[in-house]
Amino acid sequence: MRPSSLAFRLTVSAAIVSLVLLVSAGLLLSYLFQVTIERNFDARLQAVLDGLLANVEVNEDGAPVVLGAIADTRFKLPLSGWYWQVSALDGRPDHELVSESLLDNRLRPADLQNRARDDAGLARFYLIDQSGTQLRGIEQRFTLFGGKQQFSFLVAGNFDELKREIAAFTQTLWAVLAVLGMGLLAAILVQVRFGLRPLRRLQDELAAIRSGAEERLAGRYPVEIEPVSNELNLLLQSNTEIVDRARTQVGNLAHALKTPLSVLSNEARIHGGELGHKVGEQAAIMSEQVSMYLDRARRAARASSLGAATDVSDVVDALARTLKRIHLERGMDCEVACPTGLKFRGERQDLEEMLGNLLDNAFKWARKRIDVEVTSVRGDDQGRHWLNVKVGDDGPGLPAEKRAEALKRGQRIDETKPGSGLGLNIVNETAMMYGGSVSLDRSPLGGLLATLRLPAV
Repeated sequence: MRPSSLAFRLTVSAAIVSLVLLVSAGLLLSYLFQVTIERNFDARLQAVLDGLLANVEVNEDGAPVVLGAIADTRFKLPLSGWYWQVSALDGRPDHELVSESLLDNRLRPADLQNRARDDAGLARFYLIDQSGTQLRGIEQRFTLFGGKQQFSFLVAGNFDELKREIAAFTQTLWAVLAVLGMGLLAAILVQVRFGLRPLRRLQDELAAIRSGAEERLAGRYPVEIEPVSNELNLLLQSNTEIVDRARTQVGNLAHALKTPLSVLSNEARIHGGELGHKVGEQAAIMSEQVSMYLDRARRAARASSLGAATDVSDVVDALARTLKRIHLERGMDCEVACPTGLKFRGERQDLEEMLGNLLDNAFKWARKRIDVEVTSVRGDDQGRHWLNVKVGDDGPGLPAEKRAEALKRGQRIDETKPGSGLGLNIVNETAMMYGGSVSLDRSPLGGLLATLRLPAV
């Protein structure tokens, strides 16, 4: 799954959205749990406060007294973290009651006077006791029956106990969300692979068309991809029709020009003279130019067609056997190393023409030995596969400064050998029409090494 792939984009985007939602849900659930814990804790403190209010009265001096004991024994254990305190708002020490758990200490909430209160006048807050325990407290003010001044009723409980519960819940929550996140990621990967499977099938069918195994897309696709499949089939059909028309037009043009040029050549030969010689010379040039451009048009039409594939080993072996028979009296040794199964992405006729020219040149110039090696090159940056066909001989070779010149049309390096000087140029032009190339170098055998690079299936 490469970063530039559609599967990577879908997976990463869905994973990011899932992560944001899971983290948000975790934070929200953790907050709601803590709020619920605080609300329940405050309800417990409120119950203690109500019981304390029911058991406190004022005496004749206006001081508060406790009529009965508080049932919860935690308020009797020294510094237990559970405390209650009743004090007069005027701050008189003789008008103050505290739980046994406070000993000689007193609860002093910061800025209690200005704290926000609910409709019942209840204030909620946190504070720290003498032992460093965090307390959750509530405070409410009342005027007791028979008294004239207000008293502050304060109840506080050990909130550290609940913090451990909150921490355990939060840890469990994040563990569950992590497992859920991994499950979602696995589900996303399965969903993406399942959802993109038609595209993979479309790619496989297109590869089959390019390799020549199929002629059109035949599979059924989802409604989102079906229009693309139909358009590709129409494009393939249109491409085939264009190539067929181009071949037909090239053939018609060749026949249409062949007769007039033959008439001109014959008439020039019959009449003779300087004019006849000139007309014959120009007619021959015209015939050569027409043949050149017609051949180029035919090769371009074949190179642009889709689905053509040619087995390389069959062509190489057939050409090598034919040329060895032609040069039988010279006793040439031609070694061919071509793995079976390698296929050229193009027309058989073009491959025969290119390899035929290279092998013909090698047989002309070689003394005794010719080596032919065909190798496959894995996909390049654009995913294309290539064939390298190397033809080397033990002939005189070519100087480095003349190798580029040998690929030009009509250039003959040595006039003692038969030929038109078009062979290497035809190979070069045909290879370039397929996106390939031809290069010349020195062969390990001592002669010329021609390397032909062609697209492979």
